[in-house]
Amino acid sequence: MHDDLHEFKADFFKALGNPLRLRILDALRDHEKSVSMLQDELAVEQSTLSQQLSILAKKGFIVSRKEGTLNFYRVKDPDVYRLLDLGRTLFERHLQSSQRLLDALSSVEPRNK
Repeated sequence: MHDDLHEFKADFFKALGNPLRLRILDALRDHEKSVSMLQDELAVEQSTLSQQLSILAKKGFIVSRKEGTLNFYRVKDPDVYRLLDLGRTLFERHLQSSQRLLDALSSVEPRNK
């Protein structure tokens, strides 16, 4: 049973493990957008965008609605941004820590020039 839960969690985070999917979620942060709006904003091919939108929709991150010939997408649960924002905070801390280590290393070991 725990394996199923871990598999579910892994699939959930795997869906977020694609730079374009993260850019799509960022683009949808404030309001819904049509596919053409997303395509223009993200500067990607329609087929590539559609593939990534499909993955996000299947995993439950976004939902769509049709208006005439246009498809609009929005984030299903805005709490996903809490997760993404927390991730950003953790990444920033990690980078700051890494930078401090690099600074300390460069101050004690002269570089060969």
